Amino acid sequence: MRIATWNINSIRARADRALEVLNRWDLDVLLLQETKCKPEQFPRAAFEAAGYEVAAHGLNQWNGVAIVSRVGIADVRASFDGQPGFAKAPADGSIATPVIEARAIGATCGGIDLWSLYIPNGRAVGDPHYAYKLEFLSALNRTAAGWLAANPDLQLLMGGDWNVAPRDTDVWDKDFFDDGLYVSEPERAAFLAFGESGLQEVTRQADGATYTFWDYQQLRFPKNEGMRIDFAWTSPALAQRVTAAHIDRNERKGKGASDHVPVVVEIDD
Repeated sequence: MRIATWNINSIRARADRALEVLNRWDLDVLLLQETKCKPEQFPRAAFEAAGYEVAAHGLNQWNGVAIVSRVGIADVRASFDGQPGFAKAPADGSIATPVIEARAIGATCGGIDLWSLYIPNGRAVGDPHYAYKLEFLSALNRTAAGWLAANPDLQLLMGGDWNVAPRDTDVWDKDFFDDGLYVSEPERAAFLAFGESGLQEVTRQADGATYTFWDYQQLRFPKNEGMRIDFAWTSPALAQRVTAAHIDRNERKGKGASDHVPVVVEIDD
């Protein structure tokens, strides 16, 4: 099997590019983030015509996640147990009700429990959204650890835009970030805690590129000033089946590209 994760930054703007990625890599499953649409707005007809099923979750023009599969989609879940919500503080000082955002969707595809995840950005260290980001990662880790404890043979892959650069080499210039967003110690600790819970990150040795994201501003891509923030954590049982991983740097080229590129994981049947 070949499974890819990709922050597509609007599926309606890049449906053709997504179809090209499916074909170029002969993908069985594509995990999408930042689809920016409600399920009824997802251009599913084009994917169904290509032989794929679609499970999508979105509440508005922000966030949004989806799973595109040609090996079946079953047991679809639009959030994980314990997923926290976020609420912007009202200007009048009243108490806001947190909303469970469209940042996680899970399904069983080809015998694997797959999750497409769009981790909160955090906005800035110390911002309420930063606290939300850490809470989101912690809650997801607790839930995944519970899954593993209940079933050590679980076939699990959680792929997505994690919005964390866990190593200094995952950013083009550590001093540029100055222990800020993406590279702060609490973010890195929350990301690496998945490994402490028994999961394995399977894209670290991926070929094709050093980074998975290049900002649109200041010619970041031509200058290769990028970040590596897209990853896939798997259960130990599934990690044993992973044979290779690839970063599709060429997808960042050309007009209308997303600022992220697909990360492909190959799994032995």
